[in-house]
Amino acid sequence: MKVTDHIKNANGKTLFSFEIIPPKKGNSIQELYNNIDPLMEFRPPFIDVTTSREEYVYIDKGNGLLDRKITRMRPGTVGICAAIKHKYNVDTVPHVLCGGFTKEETEYVLVDCHYLGIDNVMALRGDAMSHQKYFEPIEGGHEYAKDLVAQIHDLNRGKYLHDVVEGNNKADFCIGVAGYPEKHLEAPSLQTDLKRLKEKVDAGAHYIVTQMFFDNNKYFEFVEAAKKMGITVPIIPGIKPLAVKRHLQLLPQVFRIDLPETLISEIEKCSTNQQVRQVGIEWAIQQSKELLAAGVPVLHYYSMGKSDNIREIAKELF
Repeated sequence: MKVTDHIKNANGKTLFSFEIIPPKKGNSIQELYNNIDPLMEFRPPFIDVTTSREEYVYIDKGNGLLDRKITRMRPGTVGICAAIKHKYNVDTVPHVLCGGFTKEETEYVLVDCHYLGIDNVMALRGDAMSHQKYFEPIEGGHEYAKDLVAQIHDLNRGKYLHDVVEGNNKADFCIGVAGYPEKHLEAPSLQTDLKRLKEKVDAGAHYIVTQMFFDNNKYFEFVEAAKKMGITVPIIPGIKPLAVKRHLQLLPQVFRIDLPETLISEIEKCSTNQQVRQVGIEWAIQQSKELLAAGVPVLHYYSMGKSDNIREIAKELF
């Protein structure tokens, strides 16, 4: 079922969902199941599965020189989505990236998703690689998420890169995209970023999931600004509980977000990561309660491979 249908069928009730990261190459999928199992009691209608782009590894050639090879450090997202869908009978949302993929490779991924009965995809540009100052698409790949959305939308109309498919062979994906309440780190202004978001919706996106934020006012202001821009699709808030003290430096640096002074102060008082974790849980619970009272369509949690703190939050809400 499509994410938008889940929202519609909930009749105004806020749903619970979360996002997971595939285990590193060589690890068992059981590691993933161990983190999903404790969250299934809260009946998530869908689970997001991230995608990692290519990375470089250096192989010693034995003559003092290194050979740079491209590899992928995590197993395929589509296969993991199919496994989760089969095991839990829950819809999955694979993340599809511009970065590291040609348009042809993207089409192969989408054809596989359609074949496996996966109804939803999250279309993202992806980040620059570690050696790049700015994002650069690979040759034959998309530069912007709106172009990726357009390609997926074309498949929904039976228009493939090199073929036109008629009848029941058309895809019917529900397309999600990312939104940034505090703007994307590369955008010159929030207004400019909202224009780019509107372009993604106009290209065929059906819903939006926001980047993490820690001040609900940022989300509410973002939703109002999006409405004024003419964006009418559901906007799902993304929430991440702080878990370790270094998040105070890491999250603002990586995601260009602000942390409320009250939260910073509480974290700085902590002497152990267990104390930080508890503050993060309590802050996320209060955030979630306010968003729940506001009638948001879904509360979407970034689990980042761990589910114990997400479970503690969900127990207070669902």
